[in-house]
Amino acid sequence: MRRIREIKRSLRGELTVPGDKSIGHRAVIFGSLASGESRIFNLSEGEDNQRTVQAFRDLGVKIRKEGETLCIDGKGWEGLSGPRKVIDCGNSGTTMRLLSGVLAGRPFISALDGDASLRQRPMQRVIDPLSRMGAEIAARNGNGLAPLEIRGGNLRGIHYISPIASAQVKSAVLLAALQAAGTTVVEEPQRSRNHTEIMAKAFGAKIAVEGRAVSVAGCQRLSARDVHVPGDLSSAAFFLVAAAGIAGSDLFVRDVGVNPSRSGIIEILRRMGAAVEFFNLREEGGEAVADLHVIGRRLRGLEIGPEMVAQTIDEYPAVCVAAALAEGVTTICGAKELRYKESDRIATMTRELRKLGVNVEEREDGMKIEGRGRLQGAQLLSYGDHRVAMALAVAGLSADGGVEIDDDGCVGISFASFFSLLEGICGA
Repeated sequence: MRRIREIKRSLRGELTVPGDKSIGHRAVIFGSLASGESRIFNLSEGEDNQRTVQAFRDLGVKIRKEGETLCIDGKGWEGLSGPRKVIDCGNSGTTMRLLSGVLAGRPFISALDGDASLRQRPMQRVIDPLSRMGAEIAARNGNGLAPLEIRGGNLRGIHYISPIASAQVKSAVLLAALQAAGTTVVEEPQRSRNHTEIMAKAFGAKIAVEGRAVSVAGCQRLSARDVHVPGDLSSAAFFLVAAAGIAGSDLFVRDVGVNPSRSGIIEILRRMGAAVEFFNLREEGGEAVADLHVIGRRLRGLEIGPEMVAQTIDEYPAVCVAAALAEGVTTICGAKELRYKESDRIATMTRELRKLGVNVEEREDGMKIEGRGRLQGAQLLSYGDHRVAMALAVAGLSADGGVEIDDDGCVGISFASFFSLLEGICGA
């Protein structure tokens, strides 16, 4: 049980957030597949990234810590060996889906599993294209859900038109494509986040991007390099919303990745009236990085359409809280993908916002939220979903009497220091 107290002052200060989880996964993956020693700086200690690290250890890659630096002794594609046990992906969908693409091209049998939540997340979306490329992937329950058994090897390039914009699906196919015979093209209905393309190029792969299509030739070798992981915008989002929604707040979040393919939260907050500025904008390893400065103002509701989904998908719980604090109505549509996250985030955020006194209409692909500024105190459920728990904590700052959240342990999946940082900017 976590108690979040109402605050009656503005938020002030500065902070840094853990390394970007999405980039961290990819740094570990490409470092493990490259030839030579790669060093990863600022990798998140959250459970999700550590699942990927352990997965490659299970595949025979030598990985060690030197202080705060992760050192990976990569031996190329052939350096991977068949695991002696089922690889446990925990709660990490990124680990399972991207690893499926890697293992699809390796000539051995492997099995992937995860926790109860991950076992409910759709894996058919990666099974289909990887099977077309020649891998044999069986969902042991026969329903497109984990656990998965993968018999890899002898892949061929394909032209895959994805029915959804998903960086995880695209990345799984690209990782398989790097091992396949011929060229692979992946097309999406919208461009999803492009961390895999950036990381692959940094490790020496040749990848072409044209509009919504990405093409890659097979049988490519990767070369080791150092990677400095920027701060995670998805983690920063909760602090951006907390400061933006409390008038007079003045907050800096330093060294955050602001890749345009996933910075929808910043655009949405600006459209709601928040002042969010970039300082010290630069590029590190192909990724845009900046210090973010937020000044709290009265927010206003807005319409958030399908065009925002690909670049905002992980930040919608935080967006829902911003909408609850705004003046007027916010509508979210085209976001049915939220139903397939660690929890059904449309249903869970609808139920919990209603407990806070917010009028919310649940829709199949989104929500209609009537903002009310101050919220009412309540006892809330996290549903074991780290982003829901953090979003509700932010809501608690503006709730009369504060809130109680039943299970805050899930926050460690991505952001173990979240509550201590939140207390710091609240002056606790």
